[in-house]
Amino acid sequence: MAGGFEHWEAYLYDPSMAAAVIFIVLYGGATALHTYHLFQTKTWFFIPMVLGGYFEFIGYIGRAISASQTPDWTLGPYILQSVLLLVAPALFAASIYMYLGRVIILVRGEKFSIIRVGWMTKIFVAGDVLSFLMQASGAGILVTDSQEMGENIIVGGLFVQIVFFGFFVMCSFVFQRRISNNPTALGMARTTPWMKHLWALYGSSILILIRSIFRVVEYLQGWDGYLLRNETFIYVFDAVLMWLVLVTFVVVHPSEVNCLLGRGRVMTTKGGLSISEVAV
Repeated sequence: MAGGFEHWEAYLYDPSMAAAVIFIVLYGGATALHTYHLFQTKTWFFIPMVLGGYFEFIGYIGRAISASQTPDWTLGPYILQSVLLLVAPALFAASIYMYLGRVIILVRGEKFSIIRVGWMTKIFVAGDVLSFLMQASGAGILVTDSQEMGENIIVGGLFVQIVFFGFFVMCSFVFQRRISNNPTALGMARTTPWMKHLWALYGSSILILIRSIFRVVEYLQGWDGYLLRNETFIYVFDAVLMWLVLVTFVVVHPSEVNCLLGRGRVMTTKGGLSISEVAV
């Protein structure tokens, strides 16, 4: 891509304005709900998730601008959508990693965890930060300097994300099996709604894993690969999946866990109205 941007082709297709606008609305709505819940419930560890939602929202604004410029694309909107849509899931992951530790503490299941809860968040978030930095720097290099080098760094960052997410899912599964095989601990755990939160973690993690694998294949195929030549794939295997992650945590909001730990408030519904209840 380096040199001669006057003849540069940003996309190998004509970006869809309709698709971009649909996801601007979808991400705007989901992110607005998360922002409201964040401040109402004081679930501060979900700040990265909310920021990721804004990254997605702004990224699709970039795609909409690109669609309006077809075929005379400019670099700014392309960089905006390329970088923000690429790194947003890493922000989702940061909140998800912190979420598991709180679920484990909620049921007093620290002894059933493969990794000490105190270290768990540090290890996974450190891996997530590394993945985020690699993808962001790779995207910057990809669109401004060396295409091959940028793609290699991005793929490396995505592999880091996949490895850490795979290990994270394994840790979650082992914890669930261990506590389920311990009658005393399971009896205590049944008094709290921990399983629905664990299923929300499983579901969101699988969605991000699928998306990351798609992105790896996309970059390994190269600039003229089949996936990059067909816009449908980025919406099916990225836009939809990441929006479902946000929706999952609107339906199963982590404020319930935070509230039971005495760290914030939980959103409940009475008479059709959403209210906040202060943790006792």
